[in-house]
Amino acid sequence: MIVINYLRPIMWAFFIALLCGMPGKDIPQISWLEWISFDKWVHSGMFFILYFLCIKSYIKAKHAASLKSSIFISFAIACIGYGGILEILQGTLFIDRSADLSDFIANSFGVFACYFFLKQRFSLHQKV
Repeated sequence: MIVINYLRPIMWAFFIALLCGMPGKDIPQISWLEWISFDKWVHSGMFFILYFLCIKSYIKAKHAASLKSSIFISFAIACIGYGGILEILQGTLFIDRSADLSDFIANSFGVFACYFFLKQRFSLHQKV
């Protein structure tokens, strides 16, 4: 039953893994996008959405009107850990990919940005 409740974040996590596992030669290289660090914004956005989907799924599954800080922190640790695992896999298992600390930082930034966004929203509205 837990899989059904968390189907959206699980599917999104698989989508992130698929993107991170793509061979580097299959990713288009556009020089002006590198100038604005587009890749890092994509990483941040993907993990912002992952964290948001985890919290939304928890609320839906538990019918929670409010959340404890421990729930926010637990999901943040899980999402950041997932980002770290993907970076390790890029460095060791995925073809034509390399681990990048700045990608891990961008992943973590997305989680933290969503964490603070939701914490503010919960303190103001008590509902996501």
